[in-house]
Parts: sequence; structure tokens; C-alpha cells
Amino acid sequence: MFQIGSLIVLCGLLAQTTALLEALPVPLDQNLPLAVTPALAPSPTDLAGSLTGALSNGLLSEGLLGILENLPLLDILKTGGNAPSGLLGGLLGKVTSLTPLLNDIIDLKITNPQLLELGLVQSPDGHRLYVTIPLGMILNVKTPLVGSLLKLAVKLNITAELLAVTDEQKRVHLVVGDCTHSPGSLQISLLDGLGPLPIQSLVDNLTGILNNVLPELVQGKVCPLVNAVLSRLDVTLVHSIVNALIHGLEFVIKV
Repeated sequence: MFQIGSLIVLCGLLAQTTALLEALPVPLDQNLPLAVTPALAPSPTDLAGSLTGALSNGLLSEGLLGILENLPLLDILKTGGNAPSGLLGGLLGKVTSLTPLLNDIIDLKITNPQLLELGLVQSPDGHRLYVTIPLGMILNVKTPLVGSLLKLAVKLNITAELLAVTDEQKRVHLVVGDCTHSPGSLQISLLDGLGPLPIQSLVDNLTGILNNVLPELVQGKVCPLVNAVLSRLDVTLVHSIVNALIHGLEFVIKV
């Protein structure tokens, strides 16, 4: 009788112990693979925003603003064109009261260069991107006789086409296709000018010359920078963008 009672008690203890063990968390076996929650694909806004942010930071890191500030604009204006004194001579020669100042204009500087907010558009087929790079600067024309003669606000857009390519080693890249200034995007406005002189005539003629000279000059400096920046982009970001472009997936939100 004692043995039967002891057996019943023992079975009861074993049942309680088993229940407690089942309630305890099971320790992880470090050798077993863990269940991995699939990473969420970046949203279109995140992907587009990451690209424009990386391009902006990259252009600034590559010295874009310093390059704009040191454009050889004065040298081009003095030596270009068919006029004997270059484009600048032809310009001032059209404004008769400024002719005596022709040889005295020694300073034409670009100040306050700016990189404004980049724009991003995806082609209708989804396989290409177009990045608009808006630039701003102040153009100062000075003479030793009268000091500041003109101060002009200048804005210009450069548009770069981005393509997804695969090299011989099957590695994917983003590269620049066409890169040019946006037609009609050059804007020039007078900020300040010396009152007694025929400033508007000078501004009109200078604007015509800058339309012929400045866009190509800026384009030649900015487009190589875009290529350099693309080569240094984060690999994960590049792969995500290239995958979207190859498959024609829309990730640029149309506003």
C-alpha cells in the first residue's frame, strides 16, 4: 500500500515538473539558423530622397562651389569674340558713354555660389533618371575708377541623365548619359548698378554675351563632377536604384 501511494505521489511530482519545464522559454541553439524577418524595401520617397541627398553632398564635397567661384569668366570675356578688345570690348563699345572705362574694367568676380535643391524625374519607361542641378551666383563687375559698376544675380540649371549599366564583370553602375544646361534656364537680373551710367543697356548686352558663354562654361565644370560623385555613392543605394531602373519600377514620386 505504501509503495502504491509513493508511486502516485512521484507521478504527480513528475507531471508538475514537466508542466513547469514546458512553460520556461527554450534556450536558443547558437548553431541553428535564426528566423530572419525580410527587410522592407525602401519606399520610393526614401530612395529618391537618398539619391538627391547623396548627390548634393557629393557635389559639395567635390568642391563645386569653389569651382563656380573661380570660373575664368573675365578671361573669356576679354579674349573671346571678334571685337579687337574681345567680347568685353565689344560690349562696352556699344555703350558710348562707357567707352573710356574699357581699359579700366579689371575685376569681374563670381561670389556667393550656391547649390539649390536638386530635382529628380524618372523617364516614362522607368529606365532613366534626370537630375536637375540648380545653381545660383552673384556676378560683380568693378572698375578702379568707380568701384562697383554692376551686380547681377545669375541662376542656371544643369540636367544630367543617369543610366543603369552592367560592366564586363557583371557589376552594376550608375553612369551619366547626356549632361547639359537646360535650355532657357539661364536667368540674369540686376541687383545693383551705378545710377548715372546707362546701366540697362550694359545689362542687356552683358546678358546676351553671358547667354552664349556661361552655360557651356558651367556645364564643362559640373558634368565631370556628377560622374565622380556617382562612382562614390553607397553600394547598397546604387544597387537599389539600378534594380528599380532595370525593371522599370517607378520610385520617383510625381508632384
